[in-house]
Amino acid sequence: MITVDNLAVEFSGTTLFSDVSFVINPNDKIALMGKNGAGKSTIMKIVAGKQQATRGHVRVPNDAVIAYLPQHLLTEDDATVFEEAAKAFSHVFTMRDEMERLNKELETRTDYESDAYMTIIEKVSELGEQYYALEDVNYDAEVEKALKGLGFKPEDFTRLTKEFSGGWRMRIELAKILLQKPDLILLDEPTNHIDIESVIWLEDFLVNKANAVMVISHDRTFIDNITNRTIEVTMGRIYDYKANYTHYLQLREERRTHQIKAYQEQQKFIADNKAFIERFKGTFSKTNQVTSRERMLEKLKIIEVDEVDKSALKLRFPPAQRSGDYPVIVEGLTKKYGDHIVFQNANMSIKRGEKVSFVGRNGEGKSTMIKAILGEIEVIGKCNLGHNVQVGYFAQNQAALLDNSLTVFQTVDEVAKGDVRTGIKNILGRFMFKGDDIDKKVSVLSGGEKTRLAMVKLLLEPVNLLILDEPTNHLDLKSKDVLKEALLAFDGTLILVSHDRDFLQGLSEKVFEFKDQRVIEHFETIDAFLERNRIKNIAEINL
Repeated sequence: MITVDNLAVEFSGTTLFSDVSFVINPNDKIALMGKNGAGKSTIMKIVAGKQQATRGHVRVPNDAVIAYLPQHLLTEDDATVFEEAAKAFSHVFTMRDEMERLNKELETRTDYESDAYMTIIEKVSELGEQYYALEDVNYDAEVEKALKGLGFKPEDFTRLTKEFSGGWRMRIELAKILLQKPDLILLDEPTNHIDIESVIWLEDFLVNKANAVMVISHDRTFIDNITNRTIEVTMGRIYDYKANYTHYLQLREERRTHQIKAYQEQQKFIADNKAFIERFKGTFSKTNQVTSRERMLEKLKIIEVDEVDKSALKLRFPPAQRSGDYPVIVEGLTKKYGDHIVFQNANMSIKRGEKVSFVGRNGEGKSTMIKAILGEIEVIGKCNLGHNVQVGYFAQNQAALLDNSLTVFQTVDEVAKGDVRTGIKNILGRFMFKGDDIDKKVSVLSGGEKTRLAMVKLLLEPVNLLILDEPTNHLDLKSKDVLKEALLAFDGTLILVSHDRDFLQGLSEKVFEFKDQRVIEHFETIDAFLERNRIKNIAEINL
């Protein structure tokens, strides 16, 4: 059992949160929720021992193992897949190597009676006692087993980690966690940059193989599927419920409704008593009653109503000129990199106003097809944009493309034209950049703030073909909901790449699946496609 006791974090005179206390029990599956900037990642880092709180502390049993997967992966580019995964046993290998080194030193020394020689003997004895007390494990075989189970082929073991996509790097980190058999797994945005199949595998792993888990995620479906408890960080405090996130929202609303009713009744009670006091103050026969009611009001504890953070992103895509009947036409398209075929003989026709999804595992060609549509790469075959098409493109790394040396205001001012420039502050305010926020440097913004700022830039000019490649990474749930509403109301053509099932639901009426060097057209909604493939995907990915 891990105890978090009265944590508080303050910086520059501002309190991020205070008096945060909770207990993590064995087998708890906790969703740590809250808007971007509320302090979720900070709490997780403190529990992981990666950051210190201003006040309070975390009590962890001496033998407890905590595994932490940060939002940004830390795999080293100069290590192979096998070497990186084997770091799960680095403490064992270090112990073994030290024993071998000391034993070799003993073989060469002849000062058998010296204190130095006896110190080495004692050290070898101590290390040996610790080492041989460990479970008898073939560590290399365990690493190989874990990597194979996660989908790596034997020929992948000697490849450098930098050769793999973010989704596969995530699996390397998860292999390390699996091998450690930790008591608590801490995951900060684990579903960013991995495909739907990988997310489904991760769900299965956390539900069926993990002990206690605490996860930060903006993927509502993911957290609802894996968690049985929700801790929300909001307005500097926490709310802790034994329920998944969707159920928690219902319980929180019910609680607020009861609080509001009780608060209103109490306020009426107070008003009635104050009226009595005011009416009979100075009346001798009522002196005792007036005094009694005054004392009662002084001692009365005012009922508090839970604060709800109502700040939200408001999006509206500006109207654009009408495009031709078919904004995107692809015929017999093939893309190769040397001998590697990404896809071949691909065909697609996307009608004006259609909303379509590109789905498939990482590396199957979704982003490559987008680059082909935009004319950014050379391909074999036909790939044309239709008449009068105005493209708006949000890339996976759009936030990273911002100029860190500029302020928020300067970033927007650079691209704003005409009358829009007079309303920049209002536009930024709609994207939750208020007051001094507009003077912040891009370099100090969080991932979510950068994503919102990149979205502002996209929306400044009217478009009739919108291409979004993983637009929800780093966006909080409120921002995603509002973006989704705006996309549903968008009257242009939409091409959407996303692994977020909750975000995808209801958004597209046609699916293009990228698989085995092919692009397969499915005339069904994304909801129907995902449901039809859910069981099959679990069977394929399950360890």
